[in-house]
Amino acid sequence: MVKPLNGVTVLVTRPAHQADHLCQLIRSQGGSALRFPLLSIIGPRDPEVLKNITKRLADFDMVIFISPNAVDWGMKVIGEQGGLPANIKVAAVGKGSARQLAKHGVKTDIFPPQQFNSEALLAMEEMQLVAGKRIVIYRGEGGREQLAEVLRERGAKVEYAECYLREKPELDPNELARHLSQGDINIVTVTSCESLQNLHDLVEGPARSALLALPIIVVSERAQLLAKALGFKLPAIIAEKPGDEEMVRAVINWRLHISRIG
Repeated sequence: MVKPLNGVTVLVTRPAHQADHLCQLIRSQGGSALRFPLLSIIGPRDPEVLKNITKRLADFDMVIFISPNAVDWGMKVIGEQGGLPANIKVAAVGKGSARQLAKHGVKTDIFPPQQFNSEALLAMEEMQLVAGKRIVIYRGEGGREQLAEVLRERGAKVEYAECYLREKPELDPNELARHLSQGDINIVTVTSCESLQNLHDLVEGPARSALLALPIIVVSERAQLLAKALGFKLPAIIAEKPGDEEMVRAVINWRLHISRIG
């Protein structure tokens, strides 16, 4: 039986601990997955600050989790401090974070039904009337400021619980450069702007030229604009949602498209 990704090699750049499911989905559709993690996720620089905020969770009206990583690292310390208070509202930026919360036994009260980003969460009715509310945001160190800024403009008192740190892993660029120069990779998947920038910076010369000629799947308009600014020749394809299934569906749609025009 011919599968839609037969003969296609996909560069998978998710952090190592998050790549298994995406790679399995690619292989189930007949493709090959080349792993090259461009970010590592580690604990926060100052765990005591995180613990101190978490000890005060009962003081907050709402907790927001920015990402599945924020859920895993945040719920680890929350569990150590006795768990979430019974009356706190739980919000998540996307369905992936809500699914991850469910794995920790937590029901998500608020998350956007369609687009999974800060803008979509802020557009929800529950996030409009927050004046006087105390909100804590579990996120990685150095994340986007828009969510907190808008909530503060609406009158909320917002604090961050920075529960993990993104690092550029120790990588051998020669391996990736060899695959690129030999034409082994057919399409690239990237799930964050930081990973995309790391990928671009990692290779130089002919390997970078080969990279920039490849089609690329991203998960946001911000990443699409960054890909254009970095010099990718083809417009970046935005997956419908940031999940693994949607990433693979975007790769399959790309393959079907080039088959039709080829």
